[in-house]
Amino acid sequence: MELLSELWRRAFAAHSPPAPTVSAVIAAVAAALVLLAWPPVRMLVTVCHEAGHAVVALLVGRKLSGIRLHSDTSGVTLSRGRPTGPGMVAVLFAGYPAASVVGLGAAWLAGAGYAVGLLWLLVLLLALMLIKLRNLYGALVVLATGVLVGLVSWYATPAMAGWLATGLAWLLLLSAPRPAVELVFSHSPGSDAAQLAGLTHVPRLVWTLLWLVLTVGALLLGATWLLAGLLPRP
Repeated sequence: MELLSELWRRAFAAHSPPAPTVSAVIAAVAAALVLLAWPPVRMLVTVCHEAGHAVVALLVGRKLSGIRLHSDTSGVTLSRGRPTGPGMVAVLFAGYPAASVVGLGAAWLAGAGYAVGLLWLLVLLLALMLIKLRNLYGALVVLATGVLVGLVSWYATPAMAGWLATGLAWLLLLSAPRPAVELVFSHSPGSDAAQLAGLTHVPRLVWTLLWLVLTVGALLLGATWLLAGLLPRP
């Protein structure tokens, strides 16, 4: 009971977020990771991508069969229900913007000073995702990520937690557009864009460009939250 009380207290305790100049430095580090350490960063994006499919599948009334994450940073989410219709379109559409949605949520909470609450929320969401994972590699990735985030958030000072939360927000916002860019040059018949094109008769390039616009827009919006106060007002 005392542990739960302490978790609750920490989750809802507000602390000063990183200064805008510190956030800018963290953004530069996150950008370097996107450029120089893409495979592990892409796995983080894939976790969000498949979680987006899964959440929307549940919201539209489909039955979630399971999630698989692969060592090549790809993934698949299987659900049962009508193979066509608005629900299936929503499920297929949800994957690519998911990292941006999580990144925006992280940016808002980190900017409001609830870094520890954000980190514990991520641990909870990863634990829920773990239940639906159907392969060992995916389970190990999600479990290791959840344990790492949980341990850091428990032992870190409020300032360190703020840096980590801000870093996660930047990492997701900066990395989300890259898979959409890669998809422009991909001709995989099994891609989300290809499946959406088959269901809606809207060209796959339109879906890809829409995802690119949304992810870049989310990056710009999140940046205004994370860098608030960096530039002097006229």
